[in-house]
Amino acid sequence: MKVLFHHCDPAGIVFYPRYFEMINMVIEAWFDDRLGLPFEVMHAEHGAAVPTARIDVAFTAPSRHGDRLEFRLRPTRRGRASLDLAMEAVGGGVRRFAMTATIVFVAKPDMRPAPWPEPVATAIDRELADAAPEFPSE
Repeated sequence: MKVLFHHCDPAGIVFYPRYFEMINMVIEAWFDDRLGLPFEVMHAEHGAAVPTARIDVAFTAPSRHGDRLEFRLRPTRRGRASLDLAMEAVGGGVRRFAMTATIVFVAKPDMRPAPWPEPVATAIDRELADAAPEFPSE
Protein backbone atom coordinates (compact mmCIF):
# COMPACT_ATOMS: atom_id res chain seq x y z
CA MET A 1 0.00 0.00 0.00
CA LYS A 2 1.37 3.40 -0.92
CA VAL A 3 1.28 6.10 1.77
CA LEU A 4 -0.83 8.90 0.29
CA PHE A 5 -1.06 12.59 1.13
CA HIS A 6 -4.32 12.11 3.04
CA HIS A 7 -2.60 9.62 5.38
CA CYS A 8 -0.12 12.24 6.62
CA ASP A 9 -0.20 14.93 9.29
CA PRO A 10 1.50 18.36 9.08
CA ALA A 11 4.77 16.76 10.25
CA GLY A 12 4.77 14.77 6.99
CA ILE A 13 4.38 11.34 8.59
CA VAL A 14 1.44 8.97 8.77
CA PHE A 15 -1.08 10.25 11.32
CA TYR A 16 -1.50 7.24 13.61
CA PRO A 17 -5.32 6.90 13.25
CA ARG A 18 -4.75 6.35 9.52
CA TYR A 19 -2.84 3.17 10.38
CA PHE A 20 -6.03 1.84 11.98
CA GLU A 21 -7.88 2.51 8.73
CA MET A 22 -5.12 0.67 6.84
CA ILE A 23 -5.29 -2.23 9.31
CA ASN A 24 -9.04 -2.50 8.74
CA MET A 25 -8.53 -2.43 4.95
CA VAL A 26 -6.03 -5.31 5.19
CA ILE A 27 -8.35 -7.37 7.42
CA GLU A 28 -11.31 -6.71 5.10
CA ALA A 29 -9.25 -7.78 2.05
CA TRP A 30 -8.10 -10.91 3.93
CA PHE A 31 -11.69 -11.91 4.66
CA ASP A 32 -12.56 -11.41 1.00
CA ASP A 33 -9.47 -12.95 -0.64
CA ARG A 34 -8.47 -15.69 1.81
CA LEU A 35 -11.56 -16.58 3.85
CA GLY A 36 -14.19 -16.21 1.13
CA LEU A 37 -16.43 -13.93 3.20
CA PRO A 38 -16.46 -10.36 1.86
CA PHE A 39 -17.61 -7.83 4.45
CA GLU A 40 -20.50 -6.75 2.23
CA VAL A 41 -21.79 -10.33 2.21
CA MET A 42 -21.15 -10.78 5.94
CA HIS A 43 -23.09 -7.61 6.80
CA ALA A 44 -25.92 -7.78 4.26
CA GLU A 45 -26.55 -11.49 3.74
CA HIS A 46 -25.38 -13.04 7.03
CA GLY A 47 -26.47 -10.21 9.35
CA ALA A 48 -23.10 -10.40 11.07
CA ALA A 49 -20.00 -8.32 11.76
CA VAL A 50 -16.48 -8.67 13.17
CA PRO A 51 -15.87 -5.78 15.57
CA THR A 52 -12.48 -5.38 17.20
CA ALA A 53 -12.52 -6.35 20.88
CA ARG A 54 -8.85 -5.59 21.57
CA ILE A 55 -6.00 -3.99 19.66
CA ASP A 56 -2.40 -3.27 20.62
CA VAL A 57 -0.02 -1.47 18.28
CA ALA A 58 3.64 -0.60 18.68
CA PHE A 59 4.72 2.14 16.27
CA THR A 60 8.40 1.53 15.64
CA ALA A 61 9.36 3.82 12.76
CA PRO A 62 7.60 6.65 10.91
CA SER A 63 6.15 6.30 7.43
CA ARG A 64 6.19 9.23 5.03
CA HIS A 65 4.21 10.34 2.00
CA GLY A 66 5.17 8.12 -0.93
CA ASP A 67 6.49 5.21 1.15
CA ARG A 68 5.34 1.77 0.08
CA LEU A 69 4.29 -0.49 2.94
CA GLU A 70 3.94 -4.23 2.85
CA PHE A 71 1.29 -5.40 5.30
CA ARG A 72 1.72 -8.90 6.70
CA LEU A 73 -1.27 -10.47 8.42
CA ARG A 74 -1.47 -13.83 10.13
CA PRO A 75 -4.02 -15.42 12.43
CA THR A 76 -2.65 -16.70 15.72
CA ARG A 77 -5.66 -18.33 17.44
CA ARG A 78 -9.30 -19.08 16.66
CA GLY A 79 -11.90 -19.36 19.37
CA ARG A 80 -15.55 -20.27 19.03
CA ALA A 81 -16.41 -16.67 18.08
CA SER A 82 -13.08 -14.86 18.40
CA LEU A 83 -9.96 -14.60 16.29
CA ASP A 84 -6.55 -13.32 17.33
CA LEU A 85 -4.52 -11.67 14.60
CA ALA A 86 -0.99 -10.33 14.25
CA MET A 87 0.02 -7.80 11.64
CA GLU A 88 3.02 -5.75 10.77
CA ALA A 89 3.78 -3.12 8.16
CA VAL A 90 7.25 -3.03 6.62
CA GLY A 91 8.64 -0.42 4.27
CA GLY A 92 12.15 -0.21 2.91
CA GLY A 93 13.16 -3.19 5.05
CA VAL A 94 12.09 -1.38 8.25
CA ARG A 95 9.17 -2.43 10.43
CA ARG A 96 6.86 0.56 10.83
CA PHE A 97 4.42 -1.02 13.27
CA ALA A 98 3.48 -4.35 14.83
CA MET A 99 -0.07 -5.09 15.93
CA THR A 100 -2.02 -7.75 17.74
CA ALA A 101 -5.80 -7.73 17.85
CA THR A 102 -8.82 -9.81 18.73
CA ILE A 103 -11.91 -9.62 16.55
CA VAL A 104 -15.22 -11.28 17.38
CA PHE A 105 -17.83 -12.70 15.03
CA VAL A 106 -21.18 -11.27 16.16
CA ALA A 107 -24.76 -11.63 14.98
CA LYS A 108 -26.91 -8.57 14.43
CA PRO A 109 -29.07 -6.95 15.73
CA ASP A 110 -27.98 -7.66 19.31
CA MET A 111 -24.28 -7.96 18.37
CA ARG A 112 -23.78 -11.04 20.55
CA PRO A 113 -20.84 -13.37 19.86
CA ALA A 114 -21.76 -16.24 17.53
CA PRO A 115 -19.82 -19.27 16.30
CA TRP A 116 -17.84 -18.79 13.10
CA PRO A 117 -19.78 -20.17 10.12
CA GLU A 118 -18.33 -23.57 9.18
CA PRO A 119 -16.78 -22.59 5.82
CA VAL A 120 -15.12 -19.56 7.43
CA ALA A 121 -13.91 -21.59 10.44
CA THR A 122 -12.37 -24.11 8.03
CA ALA A 123 -10.67 -21.34 6.05
CA ILE A 124 -9.33 -19.75 9.26
CA ASP A 125 -8.01 -23.12 10.43
CA ARG A 126 -6.26 -23.56 7.08
CA GLU A 127 -4.69 -20.12 7.47
CA LEU A 128 -3.59 -21.00 11.01
CA ALA A 129 -1.96 -24.22 9.78
CA ASP A 130 -0.13 -22.34 7.01
CA ALA A 131 0.93 -19.33 9.12
CA ALA A 132 4.51 -18.93 10.25
CA PRO A 133 4.78 -18.78 14.04
CA GLU A 134 6.36 -15.30 13.85
CA PHE A 135 7.08 -12.69 11.26
CA PRO A 136 10.62 -12.79 9.89
CA SER A 137 12.89 -10.22 11.46
CA GLU A 138 13.82 -7.31 9.24
